[in-house]
This record gives sequence, C-alpha cells and structure tokens, in this order.
Amino acid sequence: MELTHEENDQVIRRREKLQTLRAMGIDPYREERYERTHLAADILQNYDALEGKTVRIAGRIVAMRLMGKASFMHIQDGSDKIQIYLRADDLGEERYGLLKLLDLGDFLGVQGEVFRTRTGETTVHVREFTILSKALRPIPFGKEKGEHHWYGLQDIEQRYRRRYLDLLVNRESREVLINRCRIVQATRRFLDGEGFLEVETPVLQPIAGGAAARPFITHHNALDVDFHLRISLELYLKRLIVGNIEKVYEIGRVFRNEGMDRRHNPEYTLLELYQAYANLEDIMELVERLFYHVCMEVRGEPFIEYNGQKVSVTPPWRRARLLDLIEHYAGVKPEEFTTLESAKAAMERKGLPTEEEHTVGGIIEKLLERFVQPNLIEPTFVTDYPIETSPLAKKHPQDPRFTRRFEGYVACQEIANAFSELNDPDDQRERFEAQMRLRAEGDEEAHPYDEDFVTALEYGMPPTGGLGIGMDRMAMVILGAESIQDVIFFPQMRPKGQTPRS
Repeated sequence: MELTHEENDQVIRRREKLQTLRAMGIDPYREERYERTHLAADILQNYDALEGKTVRIAGRIVAMRLMGKASFMHIQDGSDKIQIYLRADDLGEERYGLLKLLDLGDFLGVQGEVFRTRTGETTVHVREFTILSKALRPIPFGKEKGEHHWYGLQDIEQRYRRRYLDLLVNRESREVLINRCRIVQATRRFLDGEGFLEVETPVLQPIAGGAAARPFITHHNALDVDFHLRISLELYLKRLIVGNIEKVYEIGRVFRNEGMDRRHNPEYTLLELYQAYANLEDIMELVERLFYHVCMEVRGEPFIEYNGQKVSVTPPWRRARLLDLIEHYAGVKPEEFTTLESAKAAMERKGLPTEEEHTVGGIIEKLLERFVQPNLIEPTFVTDYPIETSPLAKKHPQDPRFTRRFEGYVACQEIANAFSELNDPDDQRERFEAQMRLRAEGDEEAHPYDEDFVTALEYGMPPTGGLGIGMDRMAMVILGAESIQDVIFFPQMRPKGQTPRS
C-alpha cells in the first residue's frame, strides 16, 4: 500500500521511536507471551465482581490522550476495547516517559486495578505495563476533540486488498466475517447431527467434472501430468456412495476459471452432500431445516433481511416449476420451448441475444436468470430443469426433456442446487457423450467425459439425493452482505493498474 506524504513522515517518526527504545535497552519485539487474566469484555461485563481487583490485560492501542502527569488510552483485544489510566506517580517518571514513544497500533500488556472514572467509564488503573509490539506503519486515524482515534478504512478496494486493516478498524466487517465462520460451524454441527460423515476428496483431479465451468490447470512435475483444480466435489463423493458410505458431505474450496463480480469469486467454499435412498423432496426438506437451524444459531431468529424487509426461512418453502415461473414472469409459454428455433424466437422477443445459445435448456436458464430470479425474494424451490443443463440428474418420469433437479432461491440469490442423482450408467454415458458433442461445437464449459465415474456406476449406486450449496453465497444471504467479497476473508482482486478485459 502506497503511503501519503503525511503517512510516510509518520513511518519515519515511528522508526525513530523504535531506535530510541532500543538504545534504552528496550526491544518491543522481545516478549514471546503475555499472561492475561481477563479479556476486555470480561471486565466490562462483570464490573461489580471485579471492582478494585487486579487484572492483567493486553491489546492494541486504539486511542490515546497523553497529558503531563496522567494519561488515558484505550486498548483493544479480540473481545472489545477498554480504557486504561496511567500516572507518573504510580509508574515513576522514567517509566511514564516511555509513553511518548508509543503510537496508535502498538501493543501493550498492563496490570492494574479495575475502577470507574467520574464519568462512569470502566477503566484499569495501570501499575505496570509492558510494550509487546510496535506498529511501524500508521493505522488509519484522525483527530477529534484533541484525541487520536480510529475512524476506519473507507475505501472498498483497500478494505479487500488489506483485509487485516479492515478487520482492525471496521467492526462491521469483522462481525460479518466472524459470523460467516459461525455459519460454516453451524452447518457442520447440523449435518453431523443428521448422521452425515465429513470427508475430504482430491483438489487436484485428472478430470474436472461435476459442474459446467472452466477449470484452472496446473502441472505435476514428478508425474509430468497436467491436473485440474477441482470445480466441484460431486463425482468423488458419489464414488463414496457407491462404496457404501450412505450419508456423506464435504465443505471444501473449489476453483472456477471465470469472471469476478459481486456474486462470484474464482475460489470459493462449496458444501456438497449425498444421501443414499433419498430423493429430491427429502433434500428439499433437509435444506429447509438446515437454513432454519443456521439462521437461529447465527441470527437468533428465523429471518433474514433483504431491502429493508424481513424474509422468513421457516419451513415449508414455496415449490414452483421452472417453466411455470418463466411463463408468469417473462410471458413465455411452455410450448415455445418445443424446438430450438421457437425457443430462440422467444428469447429474441424478450430482447436477449441468442448467438451463443445452442440448446433449449440453455435458453430456459437464461430466461430464468433474467426474468425469474429477480422476483424470488421469499424462499423458493424451482424444479424441473432441462436435461441439457443437468447431465448428472435423473430424467423426469413424466417428461424426459427435464430432470429431477431443483435450485433454491432466497432474497433473489441462488443458494442451493440439488438432484435426484442419476445412477443409470448407460444413461450417464449417453449424457456425457452429449456433453462432448456440445464441447466439440465450442461450449468450453460442457461436462467432460469421466469414464471412471461411469465404471463406478456400473458397480451399482443406490437411489441418492445430492445437494450443493455455495457457503459464501449462503453467508451473503443470511448476513445481508451486498457482495461476495464481504464474506470472504481474502477475496481475489484484479492486479493494481490492470483494466478489465472487454
């Protein structure tokens, strides 16, 4: 991060203070640990029990008001911030004089008694202190009423690029990211309680299957073989179902070599689970209970907030057929999807380009994204997706052009994708072959042919329900975040100075 002229001057002054400390025989980086008796929040919440008691706390200086013989500071640990009071009479003139060599951002360990000032603020009266670390770069601060204080990091791009600063100075960012972690923890607890086994599957894969996406490619030098970073968890988890592990899940990183926007990051966290002898309706019920459980644990209520309104996630959720929703919101009738030509004509009538559309299923999903999704505020399961875009799902028994698949939507965001899984090896082979024809026609995201997976199915896979949930998207919805970058600690960023490709 480039420094302004004023910030650079501060770096120089801070380094001068560091040299002065070292010349006095004080190394602010020497301490390996500091034994604390309490966190700041403990003292603030339990003042009556701790009044007059000696405590040892440690944290970063986030505010300071230095005066002649007495000074006030606020130090912040991982729980909260608390005021400390330092006097020359208690510390001695020489020790008290060290305060002039401290800056915002430095770490202190202090010992003293708990009391309240005349204004009623809980404070620690310091009897001794230890410098635990010195910050050589200035953390964003301003001045108000004669005090140095934090004001936060306002630039969005810098918040993402320097997430450590964002976490330091923006409480809201810190709370969102901590709650994102709690969402993952709550999800694990729920699935463990349902009897699912958490497993790990390969990140490096010879064939990147399980989704329609471009993979990242890397090279294994010892084997002299190219591998793909996984784009999905699906095909290896299904192999475990074949291997008689009946309820299995994984929460892991997947990688898709695609564009970035407020809903997409090329590296993200995906939950996939598979349950033998379960169908699509069983998975719907599982998703409803999962979201309800997570919302209650993280938010304390079965509601999320969207555009100023509360949206309930309490089961049951709405169910609706995809073609019915397209007819309702886009005015395109189901019979218009009989042929590719009629589907393209409907798409053109709605003002959407058709040059890159090669299947009826692709057109249906484009209409869903453009006209239906923006209206799906209340939790909704959209069912019966076209076979061309669902190569791993069972065919619909009443109409083989469609599949036993649903996507879940909440607050206009897709939050779940699920199938009654295809377990017919011959049908799966035919689907893969159809995908390979699409790839030959130029569709780089068509599903590759995975012969070993077909072989696994030939050994027999029971009827199975499967589910995928992007944990980052789930966190966005539950926490009301505007962008996926807000719920990822270190989102991928475009290199500085690089302009987007047209």
